[in-house]
Amino acid sequence: MSVAPRVVLVHRATELEELVARHGTLGQVGFFLSTRGRDLAEVQGRHEALKAAIAQVSAAIPLDWRQGSVERGDLDRFLFAPEDIVVVVGQDGLVANVAKYLDGQPVVGIDPEPGRNAGVLVRYPPRAAADLIRSTGTCEERTMVEAVADDGQSLVALNEVYVGQATHQTARYRLTVAGRTESQASSGLIVATGTGATGWARSAWVERHSTLTLPAPTAPELAWFVREAWPSPATGTTQTEGTLAGAEQTGDSLTIEVESDRLVAFGDGIESDTLALSWGQQVVVRRAERRLRLVSG
Repeated sequence: MSVAPRVVLVHRATELEELVARHGTLGQVGFFLSTRGRDLAEVQGRHEALKAAIAQVSAAIPLDWRQGSVERGDLDRFLFAPEDIVVVVGQDGLVANVAKYLDGQPVVGIDPEPGRNAGVLVRYPPRAAADLIRSTGTCEERTMVEAVADDGQSLVALNEVYVGQATHQTARYRLTVAGRTESQASSGLIVATGTGATGWARSAWVERHSTLTLPAPTAPELAWFVREAWPSPATGTTQTEGTLAGAEQTGDSLTIEVESDRLVAFGDGIESDTLALSWGQQVVVRRAERRLRLVSG
């Protein structure tokens, strides 16, 4: 007898829930918002929109299927099963938050407020959930990036990996890419996927008027940028941007040897989940074997 599929709803606490947890009552929340020139009704409206979307998606799950639910803050303690169907109800960033914990499970992105969010990864309104849950065979595979330290620490990210000082101050290291090594002092490095090329990496790309071609969302290549490299007698600035090819090709990774007391590596802006790197350690950043399987209808 086969086990019924399980649909796992991923969501995050609303701003209203977070404010009530901090201030205690709706009245106190309303007063706090008024001091910031905001209206409680607007925050309540967004709260109700998310709850309504979650309820609509839940109702779309077949009655004989299993259901699970997890809030963003509990993702690192939730056990996803290989056969799960993951439905993310929220903003695009929530898909990136959950992607690192998955290994091939299809992901359905539901936008609770169509027209308000960018809708790059959460593309569909709640009313589309019933059909999408049943059509998970049609998926768009998104490249992910990984950082692996020489002591076995590792992390995976959907958008980008940052390596540098936790304070974003000057980091010192030796960068090796495509057989060339250079000592550098900079504000850190960003290694981004095609999905992340619309975010932090694009900011660096625009700021420096780069002619580098950024990878497309489903492309296997990665783009990398060194932030604010500083030239000195001991540090260079000749290797500050480039692309990494697919995993089966040459030039598919970059290696960073730490020359500071402590550097960190984290993915998708989640600074609470980092690799701690000490002097002399090496970390390799490359395309991950895992992919995000985004249901495309």
